[in-house]
Amino acid sequence: MLTHNSYFEGRVQSVGFERNGRKHTAGVIDAGEYHFGTGAAERMTVVSGELSIRVDGTADFHRYPAGTSFEVPASSGFDVRAAAPAAYLCEFL
Repeated sequence: MLTHNSYFEGRVQSVGFERNGRKHTAGVIDAGEYHFGTGAAERMTVVSGELSIRVDGTADFHRYPAGTSFEVPASSGFDVRAAAPAAYLCEFL
């Protein structure tokens, strides 16, 4: 079953699904800056565009172009900056 999520007045949207017993979301992020909290640990792969990420508890943003990924610990969060629309795949670990 697919689920649709919309955040920040529709500027971030995702479709959730389960594959091989693991939860995933595929989504798009409009230009802007956003903060997300995490329940489970996540691996985010940028599939189009570029995102700058700052994981909670760290000082600096790091750039992730298409084809790269980053991980976020459970029960934490991260800031996202997008200069232009970008797409991602999130795997819940």
